[in-house]
Amino acid sequence: MKNKFLITTVLFGALISFTACTDLELEETDSIFREDSGDGFSGVSDIPSALTNSYNSIRDQLNTQENLYALQEVTSDEMLVPTRGTDWGDNGLWRSLHQHTWDSNHQFLLNSWNNHNRNVFNLSELIAPESNANPQQLAEAKFLRAFSMFWVMDLFGQVPFREVTEGASVDPRIMTRSEAFDFVLNDLNEALPDLPTAGPGPETNFATKASAHFLLAKLYLNKHVYTGNAEASADDMNQVINHVDAIAGDGFGLQSGYFEIFEPDVDSETIWYTNTGVGSRIWNGLHYNQGAVGNDAGGWNGFTTLAEFYDLFEGPEDSNHPNVGQEERRGYVPLEGTSNNESEGFFAGGKDEDEDGYVDGSDIGLGFLYGQQHELDGSMTTDRQGDPLFYTKELPGLVGNPEETGIRVIKWHPSNGAYYEHMVLFRYADAHLMKAEAIMRGGTGENALDLVNELRVLRDATPLSSLTDQDMLDERGREMYNEMWRRQDLIRFNQFTDEWAHKPESEDFRVLFPIPNTALTSNPNLTQNEGY
Repeated sequence: MKNKFLITTVLFGALISFTACTDLELEETDSIFREDSGDGFSGVSDIPSALTNSYNSIRDQLNTQENLYALQEVTSDEMLVPTRGTDWGDNGLWRSLHQHTWDSNHQFLLNSWNNHNRNVFNLSELIAPESNANPQQLAEAKFLRAFSMFWVMDLFGQVPFREVTEGASVDPRIMTRSEAFDFVLNDLNEALPDLPTAGPGPETNFATKASAHFLLAKLYLNKHVYTGNAEASADDMNQVINHVDAIAGDGFGLQSGYFEIFEPDVDSETIWYTNTGVGSRIWNGLHYNQGAVGNDAGGWNGFTTLAEFYDLFEGPEDSNHPNVGQEERRGYVPLEGTSNNESEGFFAGGKDEDEDGYVDGSDIGLGFLYGQQHELDGSMTTDRQGDPLFYTKELPGLVGNPEETGIRVIKWHPSNGAYYEHMVLFRYADAHLMKAEAIMRGGTGENALDLVNELRVLRDATPLSSLTDQDMLDERGREMYNEMWRRQDLIRFNQFTDEWAHKPESEDFRVLFPIPNTALTSNPNLTQNEGY
Protein backbone atom coordinates (compact mmCIF):
# COMPACT_ATOMS: atom_id res chain seq x y z
CA MET A 1 0.00 0.00 0.00
CA LYS A 2 1.10 3.57 -0.63
CA ASN A 3 -0.24 4.85 2.68
CA LYS A 4 2.20 4.76 5.58
CA PHE A 5 0.21 4.87 8.79
CA LEU A 6 1.54 6.25 12.03
CA ILE A 7 -1.51 4.89 13.87
CA THR A 8 -3.79 1.90 13.61
CA THR A 9 -6.90 2.40 11.52
CA VAL A 10 -10.35 1.61 12.80
CA LEU A 11 -13.11 0.79 10.35
CA PHE A 12 -16.83 0.62 10.79
CA GLY A 13 -19.87 0.10 8.60
CA ALA A 14 -21.24 2.65 6.21
CA LEU A 15 -24.45 4.37 7.17
CA ILE A 16 -25.65 6.32 4.20
CA SER A 17 -24.72 7.20 0.63
CA PHE A 18 -25.33 10.35 -1.36
CA THR A 19 -28.12 10.26 -3.91
CA ALA A 20 -30.39 13.10 -4.92
CA CYS A 21 -30.41 16.86 -4.50
CA THR A 22 -32.54 18.61 -1.93
CA ASP A 23 -36.28 18.33 -2.49
CA LEU A 24 -37.33 21.37 -0.46
CA GLU A 25 -38.57 24.34 -2.45
CA LEU A 26 -36.84 27.61 -1.60
CA GLU A 27 -37.03 31.14 -2.91
CA GLU A 28 -33.69 32.11 -4.48
CA THR A 29 -33.64 35.62 -3.09
CA ASP A 30 -34.18 34.58 0.51
CA SER A 31 -32.58 31.13 0.90
CA ILE A 32 -34.56 30.33 4.02
CA PHE A 33 -38.06 30.67 2.64
CA ARG A 34 -40.54 27.81 2.67
CA GLU A 35 -43.77 28.15 0.76
CA ASP A 36 -46.63 28.09 3.22
CA SER A 37 -49.28 25.51 2.40
CA GLY A 38 -51.59 27.05 4.97
CA ASP A 39 -51.58 23.92 7.11
CA GLY A 40 -48.47 24.78 9.10
CA PHE A 41 -45.31 22.71 9.48
CA SER A 42 -46.00 19.06 10.30
CA GLY A 43 -42.49 17.64 10.08
CA VAL A 44 -40.25 15.98 7.51
CA SER A 45 -41.83 12.70 6.50
CA ASP A 46 -38.75 10.85 5.22
CA ILE A 47 -35.82 11.57 7.53
CA PRO A 48 -33.24 9.26 5.89
CA SER A 49 -33.84 10.81 2.47
CA ALA A 50 -33.83 14.35 3.85
CA LEU A 51 -30.54 13.72 5.66
CA THR A 52 -29.03 12.20 2.55
CA ASN A 53 -30.19 15.21 0.56
CA SER A 54 -28.45 17.52 3.02
CA TYR A 55 -25.15 15.69 2.71
CA ASN A 56 -25.63 15.73 -1.03
CA SER A 57 -26.32 19.46 -1.15
CA ILE A 58 -23.09 20.22 0.66
CA ARG A 59 -21.26 17.87 -1.69
CA ASP A 60 -22.65 19.65 -4.75
CA GLN A 61 -21.85 23.09 -3.36
CA LEU A 62 -18.19 22.17 -2.91
CA ASN A 63 -17.89 20.67 -6.40
CA THR A 64 -16.75 23.96 -7.92
CA GLN A 65 -13.84 26.40 -8.04
CA GLU A 66 -16.28 29.23 -7.37
CA ASN A 67 -18.27 30.34 -4.31
CA LEU A 68 -16.85 29.19 -0.95
CA TYR A 69 -13.59 27.91 -2.45
CA ALA A 70 -12.97 31.16 -4.33
CA LEU A 71 -13.89 33.32 -1.33
CA GLN A 72 -11.43 31.46 0.90
CA GLU A 73 -8.55 31.06 -1.58
CA VAL A 74 -8.62 33.73 -4.28
CA THR A 75 -9.04 36.53 -1.71
CA SER A 76 -5.81 35.43 -0.04
CA ASP A 77 -2.07 35.66 -0.72
CA GLU A 78 -2.14 32.03 -1.78
CA MET A 79 -4.07 32.04 -5.05
CA LEU A 80 -5.07 34.33 -7.88
CA VAL A 81 -6.75 33.98 -11.26
CA PRO A 82 -5.03 36.23 -13.82
CA THR A 83 -6.73 37.20 -17.05
CA ARG A 84 -5.00 35.70 -20.11
CA GLY A 85 -6.19 37.54 -23.20
CA THR A 86 -9.93 37.21 -22.76
CA ASP A 87 -9.68 33.94 -20.82
CA TRP A 88 -10.70 34.26 -17.16
CA GLY A 89 -11.76 37.87 -17.62
CA ASP A 90 -15.37 37.27 -16.56
CA ASN A 91 -16.03 41.00 -16.15
CA GLY A 92 -13.46 41.21 -13.35
CA LEU A 93 -15.18 38.60 -11.18
CA TRP A 94 -11.89 36.90 -10.24
CA ARG A 95 -9.69 39.99 -10.19
CA SER A 96 -11.97 41.78 -7.72
CA LEU A 97 -11.52 38.94 -5.23
CA HIS A 98 -7.74 39.14 -5.33
CA GLN A 99 -7.69 42.94 -5.15
CA HIS A 100 -10.35 43.12 -2.40
CA THR A 101 -12.62 45.33 -4.50
CA TRP A 102 -15.71 43.09 -4.46
CA ASP A 103 -19.13 44.59 -3.77
CA SER A 104 -22.50 43.28 -2.67
CA ASN A 105 -23.45 42.27 -6.22
CA HIS A 106 -20.67 39.69 -6.57
CA GLN A 107 -22.20 36.41 -7.76
CA PHE A 108 -20.01 34.18 -5.59
CA LEU A 109 -21.20 36.03 -2.49
CA LEU A 110 -24.85 35.56 -3.39
CA ASN A 111 -24.31 31.89 -4.20
CA SER A 112 -22.50 31.24 -0.93
CA TRP A 113 -25.10 33.15 1.09
CA ASN A 114 -27.95 31.23 -0.53
CA ASN A 115 -26.27 27.83 -0.38
CA HIS A 116 -25.39 27.82 3.30
CA ASN A 117 -28.53 29.55 4.53
CA ARG A 118 -30.59 27.09 2.51
CA ASN A 119 -28.75 24.22 4.19
CA VAL A 120 -29.46 25.70 7.62
CA PHE A 121 -33.18 25.98 6.99
CA ASN A 122 -33.55 22.50 5.47
CA LEU A 123 -31.68 20.98 8.39
CA SER A 124 -33.74 22.95 10.91
CA GLU A 125 -36.86 21.30 9.48
CA LEU A 126 -35.23 17.91 9.93
CA ILE A 127 -34.18 18.78 13.50
CA ALA A 128 -37.62 20.07 14.51
CA PRO A 129 -39.52 17.89 17.04
CA GLU A 130 -42.35 17.44 14.52
CA SER A 131 -40.02 15.39 12.32
CA ASN A 132 -39.32 12.75 14.99
CA ALA A 133 -35.74 12.05 13.93
CA ASN A 134 -33.87 9.47 15.98
CA PRO A 135 -30.89 10.54 18.13
CA GLN A 136 -28.20 9.80 15.56
CA GLN A 137 -30.15 11.46 12.76
CA LEU A 138 -30.59 14.53 14.94
CA ALA A 139 -26.89 14.55 15.76
CA GLU A 140 -25.83 14.35 12.11
CA ALA A 141 -28.30 17.06 11.14
CA LYS A 142 -27.03 19.35 13.91
CA PHE A 143 -23.46 18.81 12.80
CA LEU A 144 -24.32 19.67 9.19
CA ARG A 145 -26.34 22.71 10.28
CA ALA A 146 -23.40 23.84 12.39
CA PHE A 147 -21.05 23.41 9.41
CA SER A 148 -23.19 25.59 7.15
CA MET A 149 -23.97 28.24 9.78
CA PHE A 150 -20.25 28.34 10.63
CA TRP A 151 -19.52 29.55 7.09
CA VAL A 152 -22.30 32.17 7.07
CA MET A 153 -20.97 33.49 10.38
CA ASP A 154 -17.37 33.39 9.18
CA LEU A 155 -17.98 35.03 5.80
CA PHE A 156 -20.74 37.55 6.55
CA GLY A 157 -20.75 38.12 10.32
CA GLN A 158 -24.54 37.90 10.69
CA VAL A 159 -26.93 35.02 10.15
CA PRO A 160 -30.64 35.10 9.23
CA PHE A 161 -32.71 32.44 10.94
CA ARG A 162 -36.33 31.44 10.45
CA GLU A 163 -38.12 29.08 12.80
CA VAL A 164 -39.70 26.19 10.91
CA THR A 165 -43.12 27.09 12.36
CA GLU A 166 -42.97 30.63 10.97
CA GLY A 167 -44.73 31.34 7.72
CA ALA A 168 -43.42 33.16 4.69
CA SER A 169 -44.86 36.44 5.96
CA VAL A 170 -42.41 36.50 8.87
CA ASP A 171 -39.01 38.05 8.09
CA PRO A 172 -36.19 35.90 9.45
CA ARG A 173 -34.60 37.25 12.61
CA ILE A 174 -30.90 38.10 12.48
CA MET A 175 -28.27 36.60 14.74
CA THR A 176 -25.21 38.67 15.51
CA ARG A 177 -21.86 36.98 15.03
CA SER A 178 -21.62 36.22 18.74
CA GLU A 179 -25.15 34.80 18.79
CA ALA A 180 -24.39 32.65 15.76
CA PHE A 181 -21.21 31.42 17.43
CA ASP A 182 -23.23 30.30 20.46
CA PHE A 183 -25.81 28.64 18.23
CA VAL A 184 -23.16 26.66 16.31
CA LEU A 185 -21.41 25.75 19.54
CA ASN A 186 -24.66 24.48 21.04
CA ASP A 187 -25.50 22.40 17.98
CA LEU A 188 -22.11 20.69 18.08
CA ASN A 189 -22.20 20.05 21.82
CA GLU A 190 -25.69 18.58 21.55
CA ALA A 191 -24.65 16.45 18.57
CA LEU A 192 -21.47 14.98 20.10
CA PRO A 193 -22.98 12.29 22.39
CA ASP A 194 -25.06 10.72 19.62
CA LEU A 195 -22.60 10.88 16.73
CA PRO A 196 -20.85 7.60 15.90
CA THR A 197 -17.32 7.08 17.15
CA ALA A 198 -15.01 6.23 14.28
CA GLY A 199 -11.38 6.30 13.33
CA PRO A 200 -9.88 6.45 9.85
CA GLY A 201 -11.90 4.60 7.26
CA PRO A 202 -13.83 4.94 4.02
CA GLU A 203 -16.97 5.94 5.92
CA THR A 204 -15.61 9.26 7.17
CA ASN A 205 -17.70 10.98 4.52
CA PHE A 206 -20.42 11.54 7.11
CA ALA A 207 -20.50 13.11 10.55
CA THR A 208 -18.64 11.46 13.42
CA LYS A 209 -17.49 12.53 16.84
CA ALA A 210 -14.08 13.33 15.37
CA SER A 211 -15.52 15.70 12.75
CA ALA A 212 -17.53 17.48 15.46
CA HIS A 213 -14.42 17.81 17.65
CA PHE A 214 -12.56 19.28 14.65
CA LEU A 215 -15.22 21.93 14.00
CA LEU A 216 -15.32 22.74 17.71
CA ALA A 217 -11.56 23.25 17.67
CA LYS A 218 -11.95 25.63 14.72
CA LEU A 219 -14.65 27.54 16.57
CA TYR A 220 -12.59 28.04 19.72
CA LEU A 221 -9.40 28.88 17.81
CA ASN A 222 -11.23 31.72 16.02
CA LYS A 223 -13.55 32.67 18.89
CA HIS A 224 -11.81 35.94 19.68
CA VAL A 225 -12.27 37.00 16.05
CA TYR A 226 -15.95 36.08 16.03
CA THR A 227 -16.72 37.72 19.37
CA GLY A 228 -14.70 40.88 18.73
CA ASN A 229 -11.96 40.37 21.31
CA ALA A 230 -8.40 41.50 20.69
CA GLU A 231 -6.78 38.28 21.89
CA ALA A 232 -7.66 34.65 22.46
CA SER A 233 -8.28 33.51 26.02
CA ALA A 234 -6.32 30.68 27.61
CA ASP A 235 -9.57 28.87 28.42
CA ASP A 236 -10.62 28.86 24.76
CA MET A 237 -7.19 27.67 23.69
CA ASN A 238 -7.42 24.81 26.17
CA GLN A 239 -10.72 23.88 24.55
CA VAL A 240 -8.91 23.67 21.20
CA ILE A 241 -6.30 21.36 22.74
CA ASN A 242 -8.94 19.13 24.35
CA HIS A 243 -10.87 18.71 21.11
CA VAL A 244 -7.72 17.92 19.12
CA ASP A 245 -6.70 15.36 21.73
CA ALA A 246 -10.16 13.78 21.41
CA ILE A 247 -9.61 13.42 17.65
CA ALA A 248 -6.30 11.66 18.29
CA GLY A 249 -8.09 9.46 20.82
CA ASP A 250 -10.35 8.22 18.03
CA GLY A 251 -7.32 6.95 16.12
CA PHE A 252 -6.39 9.80 13.79
CA GLY A 253 -2.80 10.95 13.42
CA LEU A 254 -0.15 12.40 11.14
CA GLN A 255 0.79 10.42 8.07
CA SER A 256 3.91 10.38 5.95
CA GLY A 257 3.50 10.53 2.20
CA TYR A 258 1.99 14.00 1.90
CA PHE A 259 0.31 13.79 -1.49
CA GLU A 260 -0.99 10.29 -0.80
CA ILE A 261 -3.37 11.85 1.72
CA PHE A 262 -5.33 13.21 -1.25
CA GLU A 263 -5.74 9.86 -2.97
CA PRO A 264 -9.14 8.14 -2.69
CA ASP A 265 -7.74 5.56 -0.25
CA VAL A 266 -7.95 5.21 3.51
CA ASP A 267 -5.39 7.27 5.38
CA SER A 268 -4.82 8.24 9.00
CA GLU A 269 -5.31 11.99 8.46
CA THR A 270 -8.71 12.35 6.78
CA ILE A 271 -11.25 13.17 9.47
CA TRP A 272 -14.06 14.17 7.10
CA TYR A 273 -14.29 14.11 3.33
CA THR A 274 -17.05 14.32 0.77
CA ASN A 275 -17.32 12.19 -2.32
CA THR A 276 -17.67 15.14 -4.66
CA GLY A 277 -15.52 15.24 -7.77
CA VAL A 278 -12.18 17.00 -7.39
CA GLY A 279 -11.84 17.96 -11.05
CA SER A 280 -11.99 21.67 -10.27
CA ARG A 281 -8.99 21.28 -7.95
CA ILE A 282 -7.05 19.35 -10.60
CA TRP A 283 -7.73 21.25 -13.80
CA ASN A 284 -8.31 24.87 -12.81
CA GLY A 285 -4.63 25.77 -13.18
CA LEU A 286 -3.17 23.23 -15.59
CA HIS A 287 -2.44 24.37 -19.13
CA TYR A 288 -4.73 23.49 -22.01
CA ASN A 289 -2.07 21.10 -23.33
CA GLN A 290 -1.71 19.21 -20.05
CA GLY A 291 -4.25 16.40 -20.14
CA ALA A 292 -4.60 12.90 -18.78
CA VAL A 293 -6.75 9.85 -19.36
CA GLY A 294 -10.32 10.92 -18.76
CA ASN A 295 -9.60 14.53 -19.72
CA ASP A 296 -7.52 14.53 -22.87
CA ALA A 297 -8.68 18.09 -23.58
CA GLY A 298 -6.38 19.38 -20.84
CA GLY A 299 -6.64 21.98 -18.15
CA TRP A 300 -8.36 25.36 -17.91
CA ASN A 301 -5.20 27.47 -17.48
CA GLY A 302 -6.48 29.75 -14.76
CA PHE A 303 -5.44 29.56 -11.12
CA THR A 304 -1.85 30.26 -10.03
CA THR A 305 -0.06 30.99 -6.79
CA LEU A 306 2.00 34.06 -5.95
CA ALA A 307 5.80 33.97 -6.11
CA GLU A 308 5.96 35.10 -2.48
CA PHE A 309 3.83 32.19 -1.36
CA TYR A 310 5.93 29.70 -3.32
CA ASP A 311 9.03 31.15 -1.65
CA LEU A 312 7.69 30.08 1.77
CA PHE A 313 8.71 26.52 0.95
CA GLU A 314 12.16 25.09 1.51
CA GLY A 315 14.09 24.35 -1.67
CA PRO A 316 16.17 25.99 -4.39
CA GLU A 317 14.71 29.06 -6.09
CA ASP A 318 15.52 28.07 -9.68
CA SER A 319 14.19 24.51 -9.91
CA ASN A 320 11.40 22.32 -8.68
CA HIS A 321 12.36 19.14 -10.49
CA PRO A 322 12.68 15.89 -8.47
CA ASN A 323 15.23 15.55 -5.69
CA VAL A 324 16.74 19.03 -5.72
CA GLY A 325 16.47 19.46 -1.95
CA GLN A 326 12.93 20.81 -1.67
CA GLU A 327 10.61 19.89 1.17
CA GLU A 328 8.01 17.28 0.30
CA ARG A 329 5.05 19.64 0.37
CA ARG A 330 6.45 21.79 -2.43
CA GLY A 331 6.16 18.77 -4.71
CA TYR A 332 8.04 18.50 -7.98
CA VAL A 333 7.77 18.63 -11.78
CA PRO A 334 8.64 15.25 -13.39
CA LEU A 335 11.19 15.20 -16.17
CA GLU A 336 9.27 12.35 -17.82
CA GLY A 337 6.45 9.95 -17.10
CA THR A 338 6.71 6.90 -14.85
CA SER A 339 6.74 3.62 -16.74
CA ASN A 340 4.62 0.78 -15.46
CA ASN A 341 7.60 -1.29 -14.35
CA GLU A 342 9.06 1.44 -12.10
CA SER A 343 8.42 0.91 -8.39
CA GLU A 344 9.47 4.14 -6.67
CA GLY A 345 7.83 7.44 -5.94
CA PHE A 346 4.28 8.73 -5.82
CA PHE A 347 3.31 7.09 -9.11
CA ALA A 348 4.47 3.58 -8.16
CA GLY A 349 1.70 1.06 -8.76
CA GLY A 350 -0.46 3.57 -10.63
CA LYS A 351 -2.93 2.65 -13.34
CA ASP A 352 -2.40 2.67 -17.10
CA GLU A 353 -5.90 2.68 -18.54
CA ASP A 354 -4.79 3.63 -22.05
CA GLU A 355 -2.08 0.91 -22.02
CA ASP A 356 0.65 3.20 -23.32
CA GLY A 357 3.27 1.86 -20.91
CA TYR A 358 3.13 4.87 -18.57
CA VAL A 359 1.20 5.55 -15.39
CA ASP A 360 -1.68 7.82 -16.35
CA GLY A 361 -0.93 11.48 -15.68
CA SER A 362 2.57 10.78 -14.39
CA ASP A 363 4.00 13.55 -16.56
CA ILE A 364 2.01 16.09 -14.51
CA GLY A 365 3.73 17.26 -11.36
CA LEU A 366 2.66 17.50 -7.73
CA GLY A 367 2.34 20.54 -5.52
CA PHE A 368 3.80 23.61 -7.21
CA LEU A 369 4.48 23.41 -10.94
CA TYR A 370 7.31 25.80 -11.71
CA GLY A 371 9.56 25.83 -14.77
CA GLN A 372 9.57 23.65 -17.84
CA GLN A 373 6.84 21.02 -18.10
CA HIS A 374 7.41 17.66 -19.77
CA GLU A 375 5.56 14.89 -21.62
CA LEU A 376 5.52 11.18 -20.73
CA ASP A 377 8.42 10.53 -23.14
CA GLY A 378 10.54 13.32 -21.63
CA SER A 379 10.01 15.81 -24.43
CA MET A 380 9.09 19.37 -23.53
CA THR A 381 5.44 20.25 -23.23
CA THR A 382 4.58 23.20 -25.47
CA ASP A 383 1.96 25.91 -25.36
CA ARG A 384 -0.64 26.45 -28.07
CA GLN A 385 1.86 28.39 -30.19
CA GLY A 386 4.33 25.50 -30.07
CA ASP A 387 6.76 27.22 -27.69
CA PRO A 388 8.14 25.46 -24.57
CA LEU A 389 5.67 25.57 -21.70
CA PHE A 390 7.70 27.12 -18.87
CA TYR A 391 5.67 28.29 -15.88
CA THR A 392 7.17 31.51 -14.55
CA LYS A 393 7.16 32.75 -10.96
CA GLU A 394 6.21 36.31 -11.84
CA LEU A 395 3.11 37.66 -13.52
CA PRO A 396 3.08 41.01 -15.35
CA GLY A 397 -0.19 41.85 -13.62
CA LEU A 398 -3.71 40.58 -13.23
CA VAL A 399 -4.37 41.28 -16.92
CA GLY A 400 -2.26 40.95 -20.05
CA ASN A 401 -0.87 37.53 -19.21
CA PRO A 402 0.37 35.03 -21.79
CA GLU A 403 -0.37 31.34 -21.36
CA GLU A 404 2.63 30.37 -19.23
CA THR A 405 2.77 32.96 -16.43
CA GLY A 406 2.32 31.86 -12.85
CA ILE A 407 3.22 28.77 -10.83
CA ARG A 408 0.37 26.25 -10.91
CA VAL A 409 -0.87 24.36 -7.85
CA ILE A 410 -2.07 20.76 -7.74
CA LYS A 411 -2.76 18.61 -4.68
CA TRP A 412 -5.39 16.23 -5.97
CA HIS A 413 -3.86 14.41 -8.94
CA PRO A 414 -5.28 13.00 -12.21
CA SER A 415 -3.28 9.78 -11.82
CA ASN A 416 -6.11 8.83 -9.46
CA GLY A 417 -8.72 9.65 -12.10
CA ALA A 418 -9.48 12.84 -14.01
CA TYR A 419 -12.53 13.62 -11.85
CA TYR A 420 -12.30 11.17 -8.97
CA GLU A 421 -14.56 11.76 -5.97
CA HIS A 422 -12.66 12.35 -2.76
CA MET A 423 -12.41 15.92 -1.45
CA VAL A 424 -10.74 16.15 1.95
CA LEU A 425 -12.49 18.71 4.20
CA PHE A 426 -11.07 18.12 7.71
CA ARG A 427 -7.55 16.80 8.17
CA TYR A 428 -5.51 15.80 11.21
CA ALA A 429 -2.42 17.86 10.31
CA ASP A 430 -4.69 20.90 10.49
CA ALA A 431 -5.83 19.82 13.95
CA HIS A 432 -2.20 19.20 14.94
CA LEU A 433 -1.27 22.75 13.94
CA MET A 434 -4.38 24.14 15.66
CA LYS A 435 -3.15 22.53 18.86
CA ALA A 436 0.33 24.01 18.43
CA GLU A 437 -1.15 27.45 17.78
CA ALA A 438 -3.47 27.14 20.79
CA ILE A 439 -0.48 26.38 23.01
CA MET A 440 1.38 29.35 21.52
CA ARG A 441 -1.64 31.55 22.31
CA GLY A 442 -1.70 30.56 25.98
CA GLY A 443 -3.11 27.05 26.17
CA THR A 444 -1.59 24.38 28.36
CA GLY A 445 0.11 21.46 26.67
CA GLU A 446 3.26 20.22 25.01
CA ASN A 447 5.82 22.58 23.52
CA ALA A 448 4.33 24.26 20.43
CA LEU A 449 7.71 24.30 18.64
CA ASP A 450 8.06 20.55 19.15
CA LEU A 451 4.65 19.95 17.59
CA VAL A 452 5.45 22.09 14.57
CA ASN A 453 8.82 20.39 14.12
CA GLU A 454 7.23 16.96 14.41
CA LEU A 455 5.22 17.83 11.32
CA ARG A 456 8.13 19.48 9.51
CA VAL A 457 10.40 16.48 9.96
CA LEU A 458 7.65 14.25 8.58
CA ARG A 459 7.44 16.53 5.51
CA ASP A 460 11.22 16.55 4.89
CA ALA A 461 11.62 20.15 6.07
CA THR A 462 14.34 21.45 8.37
CA PRO A 463 13.21 21.85 12.00
CA LEU A 464 12.73 25.41 13.22
CA SER A 465 14.88 26.74 16.07
CA SER A 466 12.16 29.08 17.36
CA LEU A 467 8.49 29.79 16.73
CA THR A 468 6.94 33.20 16.09
CA ASP A 469 3.43 34.12 14.99
CA GLN A 470 4.75 34.52 11.45
CA ASP A 471 6.35 31.07 11.59
CA MET A 472 3.03 29.56 12.63
CA LEU A 473 1.08 31.29 9.87
CA ASP A 474 3.70 30.26 7.31
CA GLU A 475 3.62 26.67 8.49
CA ARG A 476 -0.14 26.57 8.17
CA GLY A 477 0.25 27.89 4.63
CA ARG A 478 2.79 25.25 3.71
CA GLU A 479 0.69 22.41 5.08
CA MET A 480 -2.86 23.52 4.29
CA TYR A 481 -2.60 25.32 0.93
CA ASN A 482 -5.53 24.84 -1.42
CA GLU A 483 -7.76 23.43 1.36
CA MET A 484 -10.00 26.49 1.94
CA TRP A 485 -8.50 27.81 5.19
CA ARG A 486 -6.08 30.56 4.09
CA ARG A 487 -8.43 33.57 4.31
CA GLN A 488 -9.49 32.56 7.82
CA ASP A 489 -5.88 32.06 8.89
CA LEU A 490 -4.79 35.45 7.54
CA ILE A 491 -7.63 37.16 9.41
CA ARG A 492 -6.72 35.43 12.67
CA PHE A 493 -3.10 36.59 12.29
CA ASN A 494 -4.19 40.14 11.31
CA GLN A 495 -2.70 39.95 7.82
CA PHE A 496 -5.72 39.61 5.53
CA THR A 497 -5.80 43.30 4.59
CA ASP A 498 -2.02 43.59 4.08
CA GLU A 499 -0.44 44.45 0.76
CA TRP A 500 0.82 41.60 -1.43
CA ALA A 501 1.55 41.06 -5.13
CA HIS A 502 -1.03 42.76 -7.36
CA LYS A 503 -3.04 43.88 -4.31
CA PRO A 504 -2.63 47.10 -2.32
CA GLU A 505 -3.36 47.27 1.37
CA SER A 506 -7.12 46.95 1.76
CA GLU A 507 -9.59 48.44 4.22
CA ASP A 508 -10.14 46.75 7.58
CA PHE A 509 -13.82 46.14 6.85
CA ARG A 510 -12.85 43.64 4.12
CA VAL A 511 -12.44 40.93 6.75
CA LEU A 512 -16.20 40.49 6.29
CA PHE A 513 -18.01 40.21 3.00
CA PRO A 514 -21.05 42.37 2.25
CA ILE A 515 -24.57 41.05 2.59
CA PRO A 516 -25.80 40.42 -0.98
CA ASN A 517 -28.15 43.12 -2.24
CA THR A 518 -30.95 40.68 -3.00
CA ALA A 519 -30.84 39.43 0.58
CA LEU A 520 -31.11 42.98 1.91
CA THR A 521 -34.11 43.59 -0.32
CA SER A 522 -35.91 40.44 0.78
CA ASN A 523 -35.32 40.81 4.54
CA PRO A 524 -35.53 44.28 6.12
CA ASN A 525 -34.07 42.90 9.37
CA LEU A 526 -30.68 42.67 7.68
CA THR A 527 -28.30 45.63 7.72
CA GLN A 528 -25.33 45.99 5.42
CA ASN A 529 -21.92 45.35 6.92
CA GLU A 530 -19.78 48.38 7.68
CA GLY A 531 -17.91 49.82 4.71
CA TYR A 532 -20.18 48.52 1.97
